[in-house]
Amino acid sequence: MHPTQPACPNRRTARAAAALLAAAVGAIAGCGGGGSSNATGPSAAGCPAVLQEAKATVQRAESTDTAWNGPTSGPEAVSGKNLVYVAQTMTNPGVAGVAKGVQEAAQAIGWNVRVIDGEGTPAGIQAALSQAITLKPSGIVIGGFDPRLTSQQVARAEAAGIPLIGWHAVSAPGPSTNPRLFTNVTTKVEEVAKASADWVIARSEGAAGVVVFTDDSIPFAGTKSKLIEQRLAACPGVELLAHKNIPIPDASRRTPQEVASLLSRLQKRWTYSVAINDLYFDDAAPAFRAAGKPGAGPPFNIGAGDGDPSAFRRINSEQYQAATVPEPLSQQGWQIVDEFNRAFAGQPASGYVAPVHIATAENSAGATSWDPEGYQEAYEKIWHG
Repeated sequence: MHPTQPACPNRRTARAAAALLAAAVGAIAGCGGGGSSNATGPSAAGCPAVLQEAKATVQRAESTDTAWNGPTSGPEAVSGKNLVYVAQTMTNPGVAGVAKGVQEAAQAIGWNVRVIDGEGTPAGIQAALSQAITLKPSGIVIGGFDPRLTSQQVARAEAAGIPLIGWHAVSAPGPSTNPRLFTNVTTKVEEVAKASADWVIARSEGAAGVVVFTDDSIPFAGTKSKLIEQRLAACPGVELLAHKNIPIPDASRRTPQEVASLLSRLQKRWTYSVAINDLYFDDAAPAFRAAGKPGAGPPFNIGAGDGDPSAFRRINSEQYQAATVPEPLSQQGWQIVDEFNRAFAGQPASGYVAPVHIATAENSAGATSWDPEGYQEAYEKIWHG
């Protein structure tokens, strides 16, 4: 999933994350009033309304009816533009997937793109953004990191009149005034959190022992994991066994040993996992395999982002991941280019937010990504008529 790793988010960042959490918790956490449950079989949840709602959420999210519902009108292509995509780290599959989508879309619209890798450290990201600004591009993509960590560079870009568009740069989709972004492209974090938690509740019939993997140094990820845990807590039969904070740049080194330790301590109590990024399960697989755990689970693992090809391969081959709530990475790359085109034409952002989807082996039909159907044709028709 996502952005970089400040040692500690500043007070404004913390307040913003807390406000989002408070707003979203009321919508996704409660046991729910009224209505009878259609759930089959006994539930350890003691909260049948939540179980019924979770099953309905999962059924909707697993639907493969994903026809394009995004923009179909907008400005024609503005010519002669060049973009710089500043990546949090290209080892983050989501960041890399969106970069590829931006490159493909730029080729389609007739622009140039350069990718600069921040290599997952605050200093590296600041240096990458500084380099991007010195190139004097038409626009810069904030690729998966919190722009508050680069406030000096962001101020320089604003002074130079260079528009910024974020991908997972702040918690909410759409334009942002602080930090100033023409728009931020992302699914809604509260919807992704709810879908992943509901998958656990529904699949387990409200009785699960869960480990959550996250990167608390990223405000976006920290908010997501809190929302996941809050929703899981709506069913008393779902127990949060551990909250593992592993920074994404350290995941390949730390995850195997953390998983081995958890398996030793929790043993059969650990039946489900939710991670804020699919990559944790790639790094966890060797430890599961060494412990003799079956690839098809338990534990049954779901990623609450990003849905990169390796995640789909693990899901389709039943190798230590059962589901993902994928970002439509390619579509979001194309959307970023379309949003820049709107900015260059003096028009507002499109306001489009991709729907939440849950991908499993049953509904992905061997695919290695998920994107709404028809998005490329729709954007090219906007740009070229």
